[in-house]
Amino acid sequence: QVQLVESGGGSVQPGGSLKLSCSASGFSSTRCEMGWYRQAPGKEREFVSSITRGGSTSYAVSVKGRFTISQDNAKETLYLQMNSLKPEDTAVYYCAARTCTSAKYNAWGQGTQVTVSS
Repeated sequence: QVQLVESGGGSVQPGGSLKLSCSASGFSSTRCEMGWYRQAPGKEREFVSSITRGGSTSYAVSVKGRFTISQDNAKETLYLQMNSLKPEDTAVYYCAARTCTSAKYNAWGQGTQVTVSS
């Protein structure tokens, strides 16, 4: 059974840092890409960052230069290092995965809350 489990969320002051982790298990097909999305209250889910199995990365304009995505394929873990956090980064952050047999993300985690507030 496919599972993506996020951890590392919490509350932090503006300017602070957090590191999210996403542990993947149960995939019968190779994962071609993993990513992070977020959803703030009253807003639609939005793309944050992604990384291919080969290590190519992509970022939303709003987080570029502040967030860094990385992965440990041996540990089947995805990370998101978030620095210089702003109140507008407050959201539930979701881990997602796309297997090579799919054109879009086909596995999602349950989400982890990130709150940036003074």
